[in-house]
Amino acid sequence: MNLQQLRYVVATAEHRTMTDAARSLYIAQPALSRAIRDLERELGMTLFARSGRGVVVTAHGRRVVKLAREALDAVHEIEALATNTPSSGSELRVASTPSLEPGLAGRLLPAYVAEHPDVRVHIVRCEGREAVVSAVREQRADLGLTDLPVPTDLVSHPVERQEIVLISPPGADLPNPVPLARLNGLRLVLPAPGSPRRREFDHIFATYGVRPIPAVETDERGGWLRAVRDGKASLLWYRGMADQAARTGLVVRSLDPQLKKIIAVVHARKRLTTVAQDFLTLAEGGSAA
Repeated sequence: MNLQQLRYVVATAEHRTMTDAARSLYIAQPALSRAIRDLERELGMTLFARSGRGVVVTAHGRRVVKLAREALDAVHEIEALATNTPSSGSELRVASTPSLEPGLAGRLLPAYVAEHPDVRVHIVRCEGREAVVSAVREQRADLGLTDLPVPTDLVSHPVERQEIVLISPPGADLPNPVPLARLNGLRLVLPAPGSPRRREFDHIFATYGVRPIPAVETDERGGWLRAVRDGKASLLWYRGMADQAARTGLVVRSLDPQLKKIIAVVHARKRLTTVAQDFLTLAEGGSAA
């Protein structure tokens, strides 16, 4: 038995399907199923029973899940013992995605530094939500700023809802705002098929019954705006990218109805350092728009 298996058990109990649990943990579903089976064999008991397309927690499983949560909390408490005392020259590391960094650097950080001039703040630049999650898990960052959802082994504190807009080449024959129905047949820059971000977009398209044309499919974010500038397609992204896009001559339009994503500060399930808790308090009381 190891801590990873305990995290897998908790995630499976919370999501009630192996597929959703694996997705929240950013691992393959067969790997999760195998780890759960190995743990069940080791314990000599069944933790989850199949029910339709999902799973239900057995009586033994409920007890194990409760103890697993307590064990993970205890581990995080132990890890925090040496890091909970503020001192002069303390350091705070905040991981952020590129589209959220302008709000972080432009509003939250100046306000925080003004109140805590002795704290050295570093932005850990991450190419996407998965990289933010990894930075926090691997303790390369104390906190992360990203959109939801994140895996269940992290704690999230929503701080705002950010609008998704359509960024298009100049000359595109589109109204402002753009009815979501106009996305049907529209050429779009999209994340790679099968990626977590692409699945979220596909869910939005299915919800509103639209079928855009995937003109560019890549997870290389650096090329997204370049593809729009080259006239290849339009891009759905956050309002925070609007200024950067407009400076390069692109056109930013709202959608009708508006689409918004929840932005949150995330951290590991452990007691935060004082400097991290102070930043979280500021973020929850302000905005990272």
